[in-house]
Amino acid sequence: MTIDRVEAHDRALAVHWADGTTTTYPYLFLRDNDLEGFHPQTKERQFDLLSVPVDLGAASASIDGGSVTIHWNAGGQGRSVLSEAWLRAHRPGTRSSDPSDIEVKVWDAGYADSIPRTTAAALASNQDVFLTWLLDTKRSGLSIVSEIEDDEGAGVALGERIGFLRRTNFGLTFRVETIPDPNNLAYTSHALPLHTDLPNQEMPPGYQFLHCLRNGAEGGASVFADAYMIAEKVRRKDPEAFGLLTSIPIPYRFHDEQHDIRVHRPMIGLDERGRVFDVRYSAHLTDSFDMPAGIMGEYYAAYRLFMAETRSPENIVTFKMEPGQMVVFDNRRVLHGRTAFDPLTGHRLLKGFYVDRGEFDSRIRMLAR
Repeated sequence: MTIDRVEAHDRALAVHWADGTTTTYPYLFLRDNDLEGFHPQTKERQFDLLSVPVDLGAASASIDGGSVTIHWNAGGQGRSVLSEAWLRAHRPGTRSSDPSDIEVKVWDAGYADSIPRTTAAALASNQDVFLTWLLDTKRSGLSIVSEIEDDEGAGVALGERIGFLRRTNFGLTFRVETIPDPNNLAYTSHALPLHTDLPNQEMPPGYQFLHCLRNGAEGGASVFADAYMIAEKVRRKDPEAFGLLTSIPIPYRFHDEQHDIRVHRPMIGLDERGRVFDVRYSAHLTDSFDMPAGIMGEYYAAYRLFMAETRSPENIVTFKMEPGQMVVFDNRRVLHGRTAFDPLTGHRLLKGFYVDRGEFDSRIRMLAR
Protein backbone atom coordinates (compact mmCIF):
# COMPACT_ATOMS: atom_id res chain seq x y z
CA MET A 1 0.00 0.00 0.00
CA THR A 2 1.56 3.30 -1.15
CA ILE A 3 0.55 6.92 -0.78
CA ASP A 4 -1.26 8.50 -3.73
CA ARG A 5 -1.54 12.05 -2.33
CA VAL A 6 -1.79 14.09 0.88
CA GLU A 7 -3.95 17.03 1.90
CA ALA A 8 -3.25 19.46 4.74
CA HIS A 9 -6.46 20.37 6.57
CA ASP A 10 -7.00 22.65 9.57
CA ARG A 11 -6.09 20.21 12.37
CA ALA A 12 -5.14 17.02 10.56
CA LEU A 13 -3.36 15.53 7.57
CA ALA A 14 -5.37 13.41 5.14
CA VAL A 15 -3.34 10.63 3.51
CA HIS A 16 -4.96 9.11 0.43
CA TRP A 17 -3.63 5.62 -0.25
CA ALA A 18 -3.32 4.03 -3.67
CA ASP A 19 -5.93 1.41 -2.73
CA GLY A 20 -8.57 4.14 -2.46
CA THR A 21 -8.67 4.41 1.35
CA THR A 22 -7.96 7.58 3.33
CA THR A 23 -6.40 7.95 6.78
CA THR A 24 -6.66 11.09 8.91
CA TYR A 25 -3.72 11.92 11.21
CA PRO A 26 -4.13 14.71 13.82
CA TYR A 27 -1.22 17.14 13.60
CA LEU A 28 -0.34 16.87 17.30
CA PHE A 29 -0.01 13.10 16.83
CA LEU A 30 2.37 13.54 13.89
CA ARG A 31 4.45 16.25 15.62
CA ASP A 32 4.64 14.16 18.79
CA ASN A 33 6.05 11.24 16.79
CA ASP A 34 8.63 13.07 14.71
CA LEU A 35 11.79 10.93 14.90
CA GLU A 36 13.83 14.07 15.58
CA GLY A 37 12.10 14.22 18.96
CA PHE A 38 13.51 10.85 20.11
CA HIS A 39 16.93 10.10 21.58
CA PRO A 40 18.95 8.31 18.86
CA GLN A 41 20.31 5.60 21.19
CA THR A 42 17.63 5.03 23.83
CA LYS A 43 14.71 5.62 21.42
CA GLU A 44 12.93 7.45 24.24
CA ARG A 45 10.84 10.53 23.49
CA GLN A 46 12.51 13.84 24.35
CA PHE A 47 10.07 16.10 22.53
CA ASP A 48 8.09 18.42 24.83
CA LEU A 49 4.46 18.33 23.71
CA LEU A 50 3.76 21.62 25.51
CA SER A 51 6.33 23.37 23.31
CA VAL A 52 3.82 23.54 20.43
CA PRO A 53 0.31 25.03 20.43
CA VAL A 54 -2.69 22.77 20.90
CA ASP A 55 -4.14 24.13 17.66
CA LEU A 56 -1.00 23.27 15.70
CA GLY A 57 -1.45 23.66 11.95
CA ALA A 58 0.50 22.86 8.80
CA ALA A 59 1.58 25.37 6.18
CA SER A 60 2.08 22.62 3.61
CA ALA A 61 2.51 18.87 3.18
CA SER A 62 4.12 16.97 0.33
CA ILE A 63 5.27 13.51 -0.69
CA ASP A 64 9.05 13.23 -0.98
CA GLY A 65 10.11 9.78 -2.16
CA GLY A 66 8.98 7.31 0.47
CA SER A 67 8.16 9.96 3.06
CA VAL A 68 5.75 12.81 3.80
CA THR A 69 7.20 16.20 4.71
CA ILE A 70 5.10 18.64 6.75
CA HIS A 71 6.07 22.29 7.16
CA TRP A 72 4.46 23.57 10.34
CA ASN A 73 2.85 26.94 10.94
CA ALA A 74 4.45 29.37 13.37
CA GLY A 75 5.00 27.69 16.72
CA GLY A 76 5.32 24.22 15.24
CA GLN A 77 9.12 24.45 15.10
CA GLY A 78 10.11 23.84 11.50
CA ARG A 79 9.21 20.65 9.68
CA SER A 80 8.62 16.95 10.29
CA VAL A 81 9.42 14.04 7.99
CA LEU A 82 7.48 10.81 8.46
CA SER A 83 8.09 7.69 6.43
CA GLU A 84 5.35 6.00 4.44
CA ALA A 85 6.07 2.77 6.34
CA TRP A 86 5.59 4.52 9.71
CA LEU A 87 2.35 6.15 8.58
CA ARG A 88 1.03 2.81 7.33
CA ALA A 89 1.91 1.05 10.60
CA HIS A 90 0.51 3.79 12.85
CA ARG A 91 -2.88 4.57 11.35
CA PRO A 92 -5.05 5.95 14.21
CA GLY A 93 -7.32 3.27 15.60
CA THR A 94 -4.98 0.47 14.49
CA ARG A 95 -2.86 -1.36 17.04
CA SER A 96 0.82 -1.71 16.29
CA SER A 97 1.89 -5.22 15.36
CA ASP A 98 2.83 -7.25 18.44
CA PRO A 99 4.04 -10.86 18.12
CA SER A 100 2.92 -11.55 21.69
CA ASP A 101 -0.68 -10.41 21.06
CA ILE A 102 -2.13 -13.80 20.08
CA GLU A 103 -5.55 -15.37 20.36
CA VAL A 104 -5.92 -17.57 23.41
CA LYS A 105 -7.28 -21.10 23.24
CA VAL A 106 -9.67 -21.92 26.08
CA TRP A 107 -10.05 -25.53 27.17
CA ASP A 108 -11.81 -27.99 29.44
CA ALA A 109 -11.23 -31.56 30.66
CA GLY A 110 -10.85 -32.84 27.11
CA TYR A 111 -7.60 -30.89 26.76
CA ALA A 112 -5.60 -33.37 28.85
CA ASP A 113 -4.09 -35.12 25.80
CA SER A 114 -3.47 -31.86 23.92
CA ILE A 115 -1.41 -29.94 26.49
CA PRO A 116 1.70 -28.57 24.69
CA ARG A 117 4.74 -30.66 25.57
CA THR A 118 8.44 -30.38 24.86
CA THR A 119 11.76 -31.40 26.38
CA ALA A 120 14.48 -29.41 28.07
CA ALA A 121 16.98 -30.59 25.42
CA ALA A 122 14.79 -29.34 22.56
CA LEU A 123 14.40 -25.93 24.20
CA ALA A 124 18.15 -25.69 24.77
CA SER A 125 19.15 -26.55 21.20
CA ASN A 126 16.76 -24.56 19.02
CA GLN A 127 15.55 -20.97 19.36
CA ASP A 128 12.61 -21.62 17.01
CA VAL A 129 11.44 -24.46 19.27
CA PHE A 130 11.84 -22.15 22.26
CA LEU A 131 9.68 -19.46 20.60
CA THR A 132 7.04 -22.02 19.60
CA TRP A 133 6.92 -23.27 23.18
CA LEU A 134 6.46 -19.73 24.54
CA LEU A 135 3.63 -19.05 22.08
CA ASP A 136 1.95 -22.40 22.79
CA THR A 137 2.19 -21.77 26.53
CA LYS A 138 0.68 -18.31 26.20
CA ARG A 139 -2.07 -19.50 23.86
CA SER A 140 -3.33 -22.23 26.19
CA GLY A 141 -1.91 -20.94 29.47
CA LEU A 142 -0.39 -24.35 30.29
CA SER A 143 2.48 -26.52 29.06
CA ILE A 144 4.72 -29.35 30.25
CA VAL A 145 8.51 -29.58 29.87
CA SER A 146 10.07 -33.01 30.42
CA GLU A 147 13.55 -34.47 30.90
CA ILE A 148 14.81 -31.71 33.17
CA GLU A 149 17.89 -32.60 35.19
CA ASP A 150 17.51 -33.84 38.77
CA ASP A 151 18.80 -30.53 40.07
CA GLU A 152 16.82 -27.72 41.72
CA GLY A 153 18.69 -25.19 39.61
CA ALA A 154 17.88 -26.80 36.26
CA GLY A 155 14.30 -25.61 36.07
CA VAL A 156 15.29 -22.19 37.41
CA ALA A 157 17.86 -21.84 34.62
CA LEU A 158 15.13 -22.45 32.04
CA GLY A 159 12.98 -19.73 33.58
CA GLU A 160 15.90 -17.29 33.59
CA ARG A 161 16.25 -17.76 29.83
CA ILE A 162 12.88 -16.01 29.58
CA GLY A 163 13.49 -13.12 31.95
CA PHE A 164 13.88 -12.00 35.53
CA LEU A 165 12.28 -14.15 38.22
CA ARG A 166 9.59 -12.50 40.33
CA ARG A 167 10.48 -12.22 44.01
CA THR A 168 7.57 -12.52 46.47
CA ASN A 169 7.24 -12.86 50.23
CA PHE A 170 8.05 -16.57 49.69
CA GLY A 171 11.39 -15.65 48.14
CA LEU A 172 12.83 -15.73 44.63
CA THR A 173 12.14 -19.48 44.48
CA PHE A 174 10.28 -21.83 46.82
CA ARG A 175 10.10 -25.54 47.65
CA VAL A 176 6.63 -27.09 47.73
CA GLU A 177 6.83 -29.89 50.32
CA THR A 178 5.42 -30.66 53.74
CA ILE A 179 7.15 -28.68 56.47
CA PRO A 180 6.60 -28.21 60.22
CA ASP A 181 4.62 -25.11 61.19
CA PRO A 182 3.55 -24.20 57.61
CA ASN A 183 2.50 -20.64 56.73
CA ASN A 184 0.67 -21.76 53.58
CA LEU A 185 -1.57 -24.72 52.71
CA ALA A 186 0.86 -25.62 49.91
CA TYR A 187 3.33 -26.73 52.58
CA THR A 188 0.95 -29.34 53.97
CA SER A 189 -0.20 -32.70 52.61
CA HIS A 190 -3.83 -31.57 52.40
CA ALA A 191 -5.75 -31.31 49.15
CA LEU A 192 -5.49 -27.87 47.59
CA PRO A 193 -8.66 -26.63 45.88
CA LEU A 194 -8.18 -24.92 42.55
CA HIS A 195 -6.84 -21.40 42.98
CA THR A 196 -4.53 -18.70 41.65
CA ASP A 197 -1.44 -17.84 43.67
CA LEU A 198 -1.08 -14.60 45.60
CA PRO A 199 -4.28 -12.77 44.64
CA ASN A 200 -3.51 -10.60 47.68
CA GLN A 201 -0.65 -8.96 45.80
CA GLU A 202 -1.21 -5.63 44.05
CA MET A 203 -0.09 -7.45 40.89
CA PRO A 204 -0.20 -11.25 41.25
CA PRO A 205 2.68 -13.14 39.61
CA GLY A 206 2.32 -14.06 35.96
CA TYR A 207 3.66 -17.44 34.87
CA GLN A 208 4.34 -20.08 37.48
CA PHE A 209 6.91 -22.84 37.02
CA LEU A 210 6.73 -26.02 39.12
CA HIS A 211 9.62 -28.44 38.62
CA CYS A 212 8.89 -31.92 40.01
CA LEU A 213 11.93 -33.41 41.73
CA ARG A 214 10.25 -36.11 43.85
CA ASN A 215 6.72 -37.49 43.73
CA GLY A 216 6.78 -40.89 45.43
CA ALA A 217 3.93 -40.33 47.85
CA GLU A 218 0.52 -41.88 47.35
CA GLY A 219 -1.81 -39.21 45.99
CA GLY A 220 -0.61 -35.72 45.16
CA ALA A 221 -1.97 -35.50 41.62
CA SER A 222 -1.85 -32.04 40.02
CA VAL A 223 -5.16 -30.43 39.05
CA PHE A 224 -5.70 -27.60 36.55
CA ALA A 225 -8.62 -25.66 35.05
CA ASP A 226 -8.87 -22.78 32.59
CA ALA A 227 -10.38 -19.85 34.48
CA TYR A 228 -10.99 -18.05 31.18
CA MET A 229 -13.27 -20.92 30.14
CA ILE A 230 -14.99 -20.94 33.52
CA ALA A 231 -15.51 -17.18 33.49
CA GLU A 232 -17.06 -17.34 30.01
CA LYS A 233 -19.39 -20.11 31.18
CA VAL A 234 -20.53 -17.87 34.02
CA ARG A 235 -20.98 -14.98 31.57
CA ARG A 236 -23.23 -17.11 29.37
CA LYS A 237 -25.23 -18.64 32.21
CA ASP A 238 -25.78 -15.47 34.24
CA PRO A 239 -24.60 -12.13 32.77
CA GLU A 240 -25.63 -10.26 35.92
CA ALA A 241 -23.53 -12.57 38.10
CA PHE A 242 -20.60 -12.08 35.73
CA GLY A 243 -21.08 -8.33 36.03
CA LEU A 244 -20.78 -8.53 39.82
CA LEU A 245 -17.61 -10.63 39.64
CA THR A 246 -16.00 -8.13 37.27
CA SER A 247 -17.02 -4.95 39.08
CA ILE A 248 -17.20 -5.52 42.87
CA PRO A 249 -13.78 -5.35 44.60
CA ILE A 250 -13.34 -8.01 47.25
CA PRO A 251 -10.61 -8.29 49.91
CA TYR A 252 -7.66 -10.67 49.62
CA ARG A 253 -5.18 -11.16 52.43
CA PHE A 254 -2.08 -13.17 53.29
CA HIS A 255 -0.62 -12.78 56.76
CA ASP A 256 1.94 -14.59 58.87
CA GLU A 257 4.52 -13.51 61.45
CA GLN A 258 6.48 -11.46 58.91
CA HIS A 259 3.89 -10.17 56.43
CA ASP A 260 0.37 -8.78 56.12
CA ILE A 261 -0.33 -8.23 52.42
CA ARG A 262 -3.82 -7.12 51.39
CA VAL A 263 -5.62 -5.73 48.37
CA HIS A 264 -9.19 -5.08 47.15
CA ARG A 265 -9.81 -6.07 43.53
CA PRO A 266 -12.62 -7.62 41.44
CA MET A 267 -12.23 -11.37 41.07
CA ILE A 268 -12.34 -11.20 37.27
CA GLY A 269 -10.55 -8.48 35.32
CA LEU A 270 -11.45 -7.48 31.75
CA ASP A 271 -9.19 -5.84 29.20
CA GLU A 272 -10.11 -2.83 27.07
CA ARG A 273 -11.78 -5.16 24.55
CA GLY A 274 -14.03 -6.76 27.16
CA ARG A 275 -12.12 -10.05 27.22
CA VAL A 276 -11.28 -11.90 30.44
CA PHE A 277 -7.70 -10.97 31.16
CA ASP A 278 -7.05 -11.52 34.84
CA VAL A 279 -8.54 -13.87 37.44
CA ARG A 280 -7.95 -13.74 41.21
CA TYR A 281 -9.54 -16.80 42.71
CA SER A 282 -8.44 -18.34 46.00
CA ALA A 283 -10.98 -19.36 48.60
CA HIS A 284 -8.25 -19.68 51.23
CA LEU A 285 -6.82 -16.16 50.61
CA THR A 286 -10.11 -14.33 50.14
CA ASP A 287 -10.78 -12.29 53.28
CA SER A 288 -14.25 -11.66 54.74
CA PHE A 289 -16.45 -9.92 52.20
CA ASP A 290 -17.00 -6.27 53.11
CA MET A 291 -19.39 -5.02 50.43
CA PRO A 292 -22.72 -3.54 51.63
CA ALA A 293 -25.22 -6.09 52.97
CA GLY A 294 -27.70 -5.17 50.24
CA ILE A 295 -25.45 -6.62 47.51
CA MET A 296 -23.78 -9.40 49.53
CA GLY A 297 -26.45 -12.03 48.89
CA GLU A 298 -26.30 -11.51 45.13
CA TYR A 299 -22.51 -11.52 45.20
CA TYR A 300 -22.38 -14.78 47.16
CA ALA A 301 -24.65 -16.36 44.55
CA ALA A 302 -22.33 -15.21 41.75
CA TYR A 303 -19.23 -16.32 43.66
CA ARG A 304 -20.74 -19.76 44.29
CA LEU A 305 -21.62 -20.09 40.60
CA PHE A 306 -17.96 -19.60 39.67
CA MET A 307 -16.83 -21.89 42.50
CA ALA A 308 -19.21 -24.65 41.36
CA GLU A 309 -17.62 -24.57 37.89
CA THR A 310 -14.20 -25.15 39.48
CA ARG A 311 -15.56 -28.39 40.97
CA SER A 312 -17.14 -29.67 37.76
CA PRO A 313 -15.19 -32.62 36.30
CA GLU A 314 -15.91 -31.38 32.78
CA ASN A 315 -13.64 -28.38 33.41
CA ILE A 316 -10.72 -30.11 35.15
CA VAL A 317 -7.49 -31.70 33.93
CA THR A 318 -5.75 -34.03 36.41
CA PHE A 319 -2.43 -35.87 36.13
CA LYS A 320 0.39 -36.90 38.41
CA MET A 321 3.67 -35.20 37.67
CA GLU A 322 6.78 -37.31 37.27
CA PRO A 323 10.28 -36.38 38.44
CA GLY A 324 11.98 -34.41 35.67
CA GLN A 325 8.74 -32.74 34.53
CA MET A 326 7.91 -29.09 34.94
CA VAL A 327 4.50 -27.52 34.46
CA VAL A 328 4.41 -23.91 33.27
CA PHE A 329 1.14 -22.01 33.50
CA ASP A 330 -0.29 -18.51 33.52
CA ASN A 331 -1.08 -17.97 37.20
CA ARG A 332 -3.54 -15.17 36.38
CA ARG A 333 -5.50 -17.49 34.11
CA VAL A 334 -5.00 -21.17 34.92
CA LEU A 335 -6.28 -22.41 38.28
CA HIS A 336 -4.12 -25.05 39.90
CA GLY A 337 -4.39 -27.38 42.88
CA ARG A 338 -3.66 -30.93 43.95
CA THR A 339 -5.21 -33.96 45.56
CA ALA A 340 -4.22 -34.90 49.10
CA PHE A 341 -1.21 -37.17 49.57
CA ASP A 342 0.28 -39.34 52.32
CA PRO A 343 3.77 -38.05 53.22
CA LEU A 344 4.49 -41.31 55.04
CA THR A 345 4.47 -43.20 51.73
CA GLY A 346 7.09 -41.12 49.95
CA HIS A 347 8.62 -37.70 49.36
CA ARG A 348 6.84 -35.08 47.23
CA LEU A 349 8.98 -32.05 46.29
CA LEU A 350 8.36 -29.36 43.69
CA LYS A 351 10.65 -26.41 43.02
CA GLY A 352 8.66 -23.31 42.17
CA PHE A 353 9.20 -19.78 40.90
CA TYR A 354 7.45 -17.08 38.87
CA VAL A 355 8.20 -15.07 35.72
CA ASP A 356 5.89 -12.12 35.13
CA ARG A 357 3.77 -11.76 32.01
CA GLY A 358 5.76 -8.73 30.85
CA GLU A 359 9.03 -10.71 30.85
CA PHE A 360 7.33 -13.60 29.04
CA ASP A 361 5.93 -11.32 26.31
CA SER A 362 9.24 -9.49 25.96
CA ARG A 363 11.06 -12.74 25.22
CA ILE A 364 8.43 -13.64 22.60
CA ARG A 365 8.97 -10.29 20.87
CA MET A 366 12.75 -10.58 20.95
CA LEU A 367 12.76 -14.10 19.50
CA ALA A 368 10.17 -13.13 16.88
CA ARG A 369 12.61 -10.58 15.46
